[in-house]
Amino acid sequence: MIAFENAAYSYGGGELLSEVSLRLAPGSFHFLTGPSGSGKTTFLKLAYAELMPTAGHVTIFDREVKSLTRDDIARTRRRIGVVHQDVQFLDHLPLAANVQLPLTVSGRRSNPQDLTDLLGWVGLGHLADVRPPSLSGGERQRAALARAIIMGPDVILADEPTGNVDWEMSLRLLTLLVELNRMGKTIVVATHDLNLIRQAKAQIAARVLRISKRRIQLAGADL
Repeated sequence: MIAFENAAYSYGGGELLSEVSLRLAPGSFHFLTGPSGSGKTTFLKLAYAELMPTAGHVTIFDREVKSLTRDDIARTRRRIGVVHQDVQFLDHLPLAANVQLPLTVSGRRSNPQDLTDLLGWVGLGHLADVRPPSLSGGERQRAALARAIIMGPDVILADEPTGNVDWEMSLRLLTLLVELNRMGKTIVVATHDLNLIRQAKAQIAARVLRISKRRIQLAGADL
């Protein structure tokens, strides 16, 4: 589904990631760990073609990213939902309009009932008409998850989705991600929260990828 083959990424004369080789299989669940600045966000950006590898190969849905045109990349990203660490919304639009923005931009018609069901699933149905500045940190993260999956992606990449919320909300977000994985979605969660990873043990078979010295290593067996 997404594969790295001796992939590397350099910026400003320094290498951030080196000799990365791994495959994210359909329906798999991965946690990506490592200290701040180790390259977790860079890895995710390579996985959805926001960045191109400076060496090696990255393949997304059987297509080498360096061969993709701008339109190809846009089409590919419709199959990948991304929850960014720094959640951004259009503050002048209500929550519902923000969540369905990917549909609007792509020219796809939205089904009002589907949107209602999605907002209900993330526990935000009662806030559909509220504008983003009024949302709490946890509500913003759940809205970001809803926006990331509204196009029905095959892969969800989440960059520190629980970094700015309390433990109770972290568990709620984890439960939503686990449910998506059980629906067959491939999930990658970048996090430094080892307690969150431990909490996943009883819920899902996951793998832990650890970034150390610019390389990604498989950390232990299935959780």
